[in-house]
Amino acid sequence: MADEADEEAQSGTASGEQTREAEAEGAAPGRTVTRLTDARALRAYAHPVRMKLVGLLRTEGPLTATRAGELLGESSGTCSFHLRQLAKYGLVEEAGGGTGREKPWRATATSTDWDAIGDGTPEMAAAAGLLASAVAEQYFEQLMRWLEASPAEPEEWREAAQLGDRILYLTPAELEEIGDRVRAMLDPYFERLLRPELRPPGARQVSWLSIAFPNDFRRGRP
Repeated sequence: MADEADEEAQSGTASGEQTREAEAEGAAPGRTVTRLTDARALRAYAHPVRMKLVGLLRTEGPLTATRAGELLGESSGTCSFHLRQLAKYGLVEEAGGGTGREKPWRATATSTDWDAIGDGTPEMAAAAGLLASAVAEQYFEQLMRWLEASPAEPEEWREAAQLGDRILYLTPAELEEIGDRVRAMLDPYFERLLRPELRPPGARQVSWLSIAFPNDFRRGRP
């Protein structure tokens, strides 16, 4: 799994808890990944404030703990604590300059990735499940914020926003292929996250959620 900006994904420091790497050849220009490979790192990241901090630093950073607190509605002390915890697992780092809570922080990569299956141990499976649930809750929170705000939004944005589903019969390979094709369609727009000068007039930050899964587990399958 993976996340960018607010994006989280399933697939940490030099101690082996986290590794940072460039995305595979052919991926969106500028996209880098922090890959979480340790159960402790997954559990540490599965916190709503920490996930929001990483997302904020990816879209608005570098930021101090004080400024991040203002934007998130949290205290500077809370943000400072969580930023230090995130730094332990290589998700954020000091950007240089300032002291204490006025020290700027930045995200270390544009995306976070982890393996939904992990190493097969119960501990890793539980940690991956905890993080996946936290990501799903964050997605739902973002969606509800839009639905609450949308009546006051311009008509063109209300018409452009996407909310719907498709019921498909697919093999695992077909589902994975569709995911790859959708990401390939989105990749040309990714560089705008890093280079504001590429954003056309009227462009806004948009969350595109990738959610697809078997939905027949409540009844017997042939």
